[in-house]
Order: sequence, then structure tokens, then C-alpha cells
Amino acid sequence: MAPRDPKDGVGAGGGAADQEADIEAPLLGSYGSSSFLLDPTCEDGGGDDERRRRRRRLLLGSHTQSNTTSQVALVGADVCPIESLDYELIENDVFKQDWRARGRGHILRYVALKWALCFLVGALAAVAGFLANLGVENVAGAKFVVTSDLMLDGKHGTAFAVFLASNFALTMLAAVLTVYVAPAAAGSGIPEVKAYLNGVDAPNIFSLRTLIVKIVGCIAAVSSSLHIGKAGPLVHTGACIASILGQGGSRKYNMTCKWLRYFKNDRDRRDLVTCGSAAGIAAAFRAPVGGVLFALETVSSWWRSALLWRAFFTTAMVAVVLRALIDFCKSGKCGLFGTGGLIMFDVTADYVSYNLVDLPPVVTLGIFGGILGSLYNFFLDKVLRLYNLINEKGKTYKLLLAATVTVCTSCCLFGLPWIASCKPCPTDTQEACPSIGRSGNFKKFQCAMNEYNDLASLFFNTNDDTIRNLYSAGTDDEFHISSILVFFIASYFLGIFSYGLALPSGLFVPVILTGAAYGRLVGMLIGSQSTLDHGLFAVLGSAALLGGSMRMTVSVCVIILELTNNLLMLPLVMLVLLISKVVADAFNANVYDLLVRLKGFPHLEAYAEPYMRQLSVSDVVTGPLQTFNGIEKVGHIVHVLKTTGHNGFPVVDEPPFSDAPTLYGLILRYHLLVLLRKKDFIRSCTASNLNASKHFSHDEFAKRGSGKHDSIEDIELCAEELEMFVDLHPFTNTSPYTVLETMSLAKALILFREVGLRHVLVLPKSSERAPVVGILTRHDFMPEHILGLHPSLFKSRWKKVRLGKLKVANIF
Repeated sequence: MAPRDPKDGVGAGGGAADQEADIEAPLLGSYGSSSFLLDPTCEDGGGDDERRRRRRRLLLGSHTQSNTTSQVALVGADVCPIESLDYELIENDVFKQDWRARGRGHILRYVALKWALCFLVGALAAVAGFLANLGVENVAGAKFVVTSDLMLDGKHGTAFAVFLASNFALTMLAAVLTVYVAPAAAGSGIPEVKAYLNGVDAPNIFSLRTLIVKIVGCIAAVSSSLHIGKAGPLVHTGACIASILGQGGSRKYNMTCKWLRYFKNDRDRRDLVTCGSAAGIAAAFRAPVGGVLFALETVSSWWRSALLWRAFFTTAMVAVVLRALIDFCKSGKCGLFGTGGLIMFDVTADYVSYNLVDLPPVVTLGIFGGILGSLYNFFLDKVLRLYNLINEKGKTYKLLLAATVTVCTSCCLFGLPWIASCKPCPTDTQEACPSIGRSGNFKKFQCAMNEYNDLASLFFNTNDDTIRNLYSAGTDDEFHISSILVFFIASYFLGIFSYGLALPSGLFVPVILTGAAYGRLVGMLIGSQSTLDHGLFAVLGSAALLGGSMRMTVSVCVIILELTNNLLMLPLVMLVLLISKVVADAFNANVYDLLVRLKGFPHLEAYAEPYMRQLSVSDVVTGPLQTFNGIEKVGHIVHVLKTTGHNGFPVVDEPPFSDAPTLYGLILRYHLLVLLRKKDFIRSCTASNLNASKHFSHDEFAKRGSGKHDSIEDIELCAEELEMFVDLHPFTNTSPYTVLETMSLAKALILFREVGLRHVLVLPKSSERAPVVGILTRHDFMPEHILGLHPSLFKSRWKKVRLGKLKVANIF
């Protein structure tokens, strides 16, 4: 058996035998001690600021580079330790006995509970989406009504003061809640959900506190007129609801339900979180089919037909509950929230006709949409790196950054309409002109009666109402080309600078809004060569920018169609999405992959890098390797758990318990903690006749919820107990996944990702060596780790081929 160096295996799975490099700090020994990464202060945003700045510098590096350790990541607005999830069934004696004891009734309850939880997730996600829209429409609506009334009275300075002060207060409310209460609630949450569904867990990403701050902060932030959206936060909200229900509630706040505590493994929780993310999109856009496709195309890494049915059922519940709540509001009991409160742009022409002559403008729209979308990702990446440098200085700087952006945004929104000239009200419209109040196409602003300011009509509205105005059919003459150009440029860059603040914010709606302005602009410039309406150009412009930035095709296509309630646009939307995606893929990755990489999540792609086929597993796995005997001394187990952060340990039987050193299986860290806490020890190193099923229940080995971990420091053992022994055989997974050391790294990656593993044992080719030579974990498949071990691959032919197209990005 290999030497038991307490510092061994640090870093690269077995490579240095990384038996779980996700949370162990010795890999970063040059930066600090192991307690540095395991510090739980990120859970509430508290703790020493200097320590947290060190964590952030560790993640971002001197030039804010992506995380190269696979141990920490930027979760929301704070840097926290992360670890891998394990979707493998642990087939030990306790599990087998529990499985044999299950009857038909047990299985029926299990299946029924899955569907019941999907129903609850859909219903609660719908309520959350309704509350978010209700809050935004009423808070932002009241702000615009007061400001418009003051403008109507000629009190322009007072109107600006009220507008600025209300935006500042709302932004600070969202930022303070996020920074001091739930840092994990910052941003859209989609990168965190995407990472979780790929197998990466982090503290508090789905906690009850994060859920509450996400909803309240989203209402405040979106109402503050920042160019951010609700879709991303609602995806995170749906995932939070699913995770909390899947683990039986929140024990920390004594809000638990025993009959819900049924999902005791990462596999079932993953499926429920997938349904929750689909419900979030369905609640944001009233797009149930689009929500399912979004979860399939964008956030999930594993999918199967049974999950498809449950996700569809969940989003169907969202649609039903939302319809019931909207019908209730039609009676006028929801304040300013009305038929336009939730996004449903049923505003295009009843009949959409297009001819061959319309294809060149549509193709042009798609090409430049792809270029603008890739540029959007490029600028957003640079801005976020700048924001990270500012945010690492502490909480005060996070608040100052949010305050600066909201003041600048308010000045732009209030100041830019003054450069637009007033236009006479159209005589053929059925809408009041000018519209005095919250919404409408004809904002009076500083104009005289019977006139309106078209630029103010775009800036002085909620994002939903502005999109509706741009999508409206038969409005070709209502906006001047200069106003659309100014609004497009302002919206493009305000969306970039508003994202990345320490508050809940989404990218979906700002991209839709900016794309609508882009489409209108193209329609005005080349629309004379086409028979299409400018409102239809706006819809296609949104699709083009979404395809160029987010690179989603099927889900965006369906969401757009569900938004506009017009199936006749399907061919044009498909064409625009395909063209914009192909063009944008030539420059950079989609925005969510960029965010995942920037945050430092060790995300496993669905494909293997070409250079991985040049390497075998043995090229990234080195020793020494930490193992346990089948009957191990308690003191040694405690010493290993205290001095390493490994999650899995091979169990090897040696003589006299076997003829030769033999691999018995793999035992997990939290199973060892259960054994130590139970203190069911034996006094001598001999085989015991312990019936594990009588002394232990399967519930004791059930994994805790997301981000929750037991600690060896919480277990107290006396000197006599440390000298005793424990039989690990009944608790060891006797059928772990294994690979030969000669297997290609690319093939091992496919196995690791498709099955959803946390550990893969590496066996020697020769029987004369130790029975196990290393452990592969997620860290071993990270490009930073592989290329760090084999820098020559940077100059390999395969690497050049992969990066060749990215040289085009140098024109930026």
C-alpha cells in the first residue's frame, strides 16, 4: 500500500492523486493554509474582508484570470469553496439491505412523490414569477406615474430628483440585501444552476435565504430602471424552490416536512432542480414549452425521457397557475398590474406574409446580429473582469459600484430624451396620445399637448412595456430613426454595465430589448427593400441578438413564438437564429459558458478536447495515494480526515485478510464521519460479525442538502477510542467505477461525465503493482490542470486547430 502522507494526493486526482480536489486546500499551499478554503464565512457574506479578498485573488489571479484550482469559484458576489456532486449509487451492505426491504408500496410512494414535488415546484415558481412581476409593475409603475405627473406640471428638476432618488434607493436596497444577507443571490443565477446540474455544488446557492433575497432583490433592482431582467433570477428562484423541497425544507429555519425528506441522493435532487429551472423560464415568459427546451438546451448536462415528462408537467402547472392569478388581477385588485404585467407580446399582425424579396434583409439581420451578439459577450467579459477587481476590495466597494452605475443610468434615461424632438400625435391611433402615466407608446415628457417624445416613450417605461412598444405592428412612423439609434446604443451598453453588480440581475430581457431596437433600426434602414413590418423586424432582431449572444436556437425560437403568439413567423425566426449563431460561434463562446468560466466553475463539456486523445489516464494521475485498510484504526482515520480534504478513499484488504493486496472498494468521507459519530468500534484488528443493517439505518448515510457538510472537528473522541478499530467493509462501495491506466483521457472523460461520477479509480495494467494507482476526479479533466502538467500541448497541432478560428477575434 502506498505511504500515508497526510498531504498526498493534493491537487490532481490521484494526480497528485486528487481524491477530491474540489475542496482541499493543499493544492494552493503557496497561497495559504487549508483552513483558508474551508472557511465557511462565504455562507453569509461575513468574515474577515482580507481573507475573502485573498480567496477572490486566488480565483481571479493577478490579471483576473479564470480559476485554475477547481476548488473555489465566484458564487453570486462572493468567492466560496466548491465540491463535486456524486450521482453514483453507493452499493454497500447498508444500501443493499435497504433496497431489499423496499416493497411495491414504497416504490409507488417514491414515484408519486416525484410527481407531487413537480406539481409544487411548478405552482410555487408560478407564484414567485407572479409576485416578481406584480412588484415590478407596481413599484416601477408608481415611480413613472409620479415622475410623469411632475413633468406634466413643468417641475422638471423635481421630477429628475424623484426619479434619481427612487432608483438609487431601490438599487441600494437590492445591493445591501445581496451583499450582507445572501451574496449567492447576486447575478442571474443561471451560471450557478448550470454548474450545479453539471455536478458542481457550492454553499448556499439554493438556500432559503438566497431564495428570499433573490425575489425581493429582483423586484427592487428591476424596478430601479437598471437594464436588467427577471428571467435569470426566476430560473435561479425555481431551482431554489426545487432544491429546498427536494431536501425536505430548511432545517436551519425549522421549516421542514418529514414526508418530503425522501430525495436522499444527488441524482433525484438534480432532476428536480432541472424541473425548477424550466419552471423559472416558463414563469418569466409564460412559455411552458420554451422552459422545457431551455432546460434541455442550456442548463442541463444529463437528460432522459422520464425527466422530459416531469419537466413538461412542471411547466404546465406554471402556465395553469399563472393564468389563474392573471384572471384574478383582471378584476383590478392588483394595483397597476394588469393585462400587460406579464410578458405576452400578442402585438404582431394577425397574418404575417413574406416573400423571397424579404430574405436578404432577414439574412443581413442575422449576420450583424451574430456580430453584435459576440461583441456583446466580448465587452461583457471585459466589464465583469473590471467589476471583479473593484468588488474584491470589499463590501463598501460593491455598494459604491452599484450606486455609481444606477446614478449614471438614471442620468442617461432622464437626459437622453431631451435631445429628441417632439412629434405630433398620430390621428389614426386608438391609444391615448400623449399617454400620461406609466405605459404607452406616446410619452409627453417635455412636449406640448398633442405631441409626444418618442425617445422618452422607450426610456420611460418598464422593459416589458418598451419591448411591447417596439414589437407593435402598424407603428412604422411612430419612432424616428435617430431615436431608435440612440436607444439601441444606450440599451446595448447599459445592459453590459448593469450586469455584474452585487444584486439579482438577468441578461435575457435586456438582450431581447436591445435586439428589438436593433431590429427596428435595420427595418428603418433597409425596410424599403422588404414587405415586412417594422414590428416584425423588432421581433427578428431580438431573435438575432439572442442567437448571437446566448447561442440558443430551439428554445429561443419557441420562446419567441410563445411571446408573440404567432406561429407564422417560425421560418423567419429559425433562419435568423441559425445565421446569427453560426456567425457568432466564429468569434467566442456563448455568454453563459463565458460566465461559468469567468466564475471559475470546473464545468465538464460534453466533448473531449482533441489533445486529450494524445494522453492516457496515467499521464495525469500520480502518487502517492491515500488508502485505508478494510479494518482500520480509528486514530488514523481521524488523522487523515483532519489533514486532508479528500472525499473518497480506496479500501484495500491486505494479508492476513486476503492472500495479496486486493481492492475492496471505495468509502466516502461523510460515511466515515457517520461511523465515527456512531462510535461502534471494535477493540482489536480482527474481522467482526457486525450486522450493519441492525446498527445503522440507510437514513443515517443519506447525503445532506446542497452546500451542507459535516465536519470532523465536530466529533469528539477520547484517547481510548482513538486506539480502537472500525470495520469498513459493510460501508464500502464494493462496485466503484474503474478504468485502466492505459485508457485515453478523452475516453475517461466521456465515462466520467455521462455517468455523473465524482471518483473513478485507476487500476494498474500489471497485477504485480498496487491494486489501485490513483483516483480521477473532476479536477483532472480541467484544461488548466492538463496543460499545466503537459505544457508542450500548447504548441501541438491539435491545439492550434482548435484555437485557429479564435484568431479572428483579434479584430476586436
